[in-house]
Amino acid sequence: MTKKISVLVFLTLLVTSLAYAQPNPGEDGLGDPFNPQLGNGGYDVQHYDLNLVVDPDANFINGTATLTAFATEDMSAFNLDFLGLTVESVMVDGAAADFSRDEREMTITPDAAIASGDEFTVTVAYEGVPEPISDQLETIGWVQYETGSYVVSEPSGASTWFPANDHPLDKATFTFTVTVPSPLVVSANGLLTSVTENEGLLTYVWELSDLMAPYLATVNIADFVVTEEEGPDNLPIRNYLEASVAEEAADHIKNTSQMIAFFSEAFGPYPFEAYGATYVDADLGFVALESETMSIFGTRMFGDVRGGPEIVVAHELAHQWFGNSVSLARWEDMWLNEGFATYASFLWVEHQNGRAVLESIMDAQYDIIAVEMFTPGDPLNGSNLFGNGVYLQGAWTLHALRIIVGDDMFFEILRAYADEFQYGNVTTQDFIAVAERISGEELDEFFNEWLYAGGVPPKPE
Repeated sequence: MTKKISVLVFLTLLVTSLAYAQPNPGEDGLGDPFNPQLGNGGYDVQHYDLNLVVDPDANFINGTATLTAFATEDMSAFNLDFLGLTVESVMVDGAAADFSRDEREMTITPDAAIASGDEFTVTVAYEGVPEPISDQLETIGWVQYETGSYVVSEPSGASTWFPANDHPLDKATFTFTVTVPSPLVVSANGLLTSVTENEGLLTYVWELSDLMAPYLATVNIADFVVTEEEGPDNLPIRNYLEASVAEEAADHIKNTSQMIAFFSEAFGPYPFEAYGATYVDADLGFVALESETMSIFGTRMFGDVRGGPEIVVAHELAHQWFGNSVSLARWEDMWLNEGFATYASFLWVEHQNGRAVLESIMDAQYDIIAVEMFTPGDPLNGSNLFGNGVYLQGAWTLHALRIIVGDDMFFEILRAYADEFQYGNVTTQDFIAVAERISGEELDEFFNEWLYAGGVPPKPE
């Protein structure tokens, strides 16, 4: 009797063990407080290869996206973020895979489970007219306008035009192969490696060898005038200016090389293989977006822009360090992007005009934020990632820190932060830790007052 019980117990334990050993589906979201469903668990994308054939008149895309990824756990299925468009087929490692869709979640079930640590490829063939969405910013995703199309995707628009792990935590390299009717021109992230013509169609291939969050991916199609120059350390600067606005746009960006040199001294070497601007003759619904290596500007640049167009150009350039290279681990820490880029643009003004001009700017910004109860370290409290608290009080947090620790220490903090987290992801606590280590000061109370307590502290002396 004892033997039979022992065998029964053994078999029960064996079955239980085998059940626990079976792979589970990867998580269908990363739990970001801003939107828990953004991104997916179970894998890490290494590279996106996007092949798009575009009919601009119909705004129709025939697309093939091939993702190369590593599994971070055993998976029986996994999710991609993909909203709208029609999926024609899905293959995993060359074999057809089952899939289902529920709004932005596309669940893929391969023939065989994927083991943790294995590299695998996912190929999704799709087509249709991409539909932009509204999410914090007015309109994001792939947007058609009268004379072309552009892509701006912050924070969640990437998955409206290609299947993605759509969260800044999963950064990857990219290849864009985009075919359009001649003589249209395509700008995208990275470096243009080839242009070929076949039967009235032009195929542009852009390669981005640096890591990028999906929301920063861009493809822009219009009648662009292309200008090129060499920046500091032989950095390629290539600008794509829609012909109808090219002359005025060129005046906005004429100091880009000098800005790169200044920011490289202030923050550390420029982190990517190229930089440039795309100007479209369309209203983005906002002024500009810092797409990696290729910032996007719209027609609001030609209106009454606060501080003038050059300060916007400086702001988007500074994002290449703060936001694009050093990226958010969670959207609630948005001040690490926008507060830093805003203060960097003021530093450019100081560099050109002196400290007194900077102080007058900071006084004016203080007057704006002093009448509100902002919590820039917790913008989700007000459900606004792009409010004055994030930009202006975020910038004032840095200015106050500079006053407290002194210029030398302040810029040492910024350079250490940019270097230690280059191509990675951060939270506010990561920045605080660097600031405390470099300065040797306890700064928790300082950051709590400026970022979380609500309202604005007195100006430090």
